[in-house]
Amino acid sequence: MKRIDIIKEVSKCGGLIVCNLGFPSRELYNKADRPENFYMLGSMGLASSLGFGLAMSQNEKVYVIDGDGSILMNLGMLSTIANNQTNNLCLVIVDNNVYGSTGNQKTYTAGRTDLEFVARGAGNSEVIRVKTKNELVSALKKFNQKDLIIIAEAVPGNESVPIIDLDPVEIKRRFMRRQVQ
Repeated sequence: MKRIDIIKEVSKCGGLIVCNLGFPSRELYNKADRPENFYMLGSMGLASSLGFGLAMSQNEKVYVIDGDGSILMNLGMLSTIANNQTNNLCLVIVDNNVYGSTGNQKTYTAGRTDLEFVARGAGNSEVIRVKTKNELVSALKKFNQKDLIIIAEAVPGNESVPIIDLDPVEIKRRFMRRQVQ
């Protein structure tokens, strides 16, 4: 499965989407842009934190598309999610074993680190590992009234997409306007 396949499936779910920086945000923007998407630019490791804060502050479903490298930079968020259930947060971790936006350097998930084990060890009971698009679709359908973490295995690779042509401040304002309506 490719990261773009994961992004496309998550974008079909509705709700609010917070997307990891770099190529994932560019891919989401170019394939399924909408005001309900928040594109992280230059804040590696913080998509899960922002998504968690959104889930805490309102009742709409919140989907976070994050990367294995970013989660490794912010492992404490897995404990925060486990100990502060919001019941409307779905964290989808694209585990492609590399830092895709910076040149495909290997992450520790290519070695001995197992994010499913880490997420469960942090106290999360609803953790699903998927390897295929069908498994992903099935897992996303299970997201209802309980926080869910999906570890979606993917092959390394970036889609050929242009940069986001929105200013970071406009991304924020557009997302906030959408929240107020």
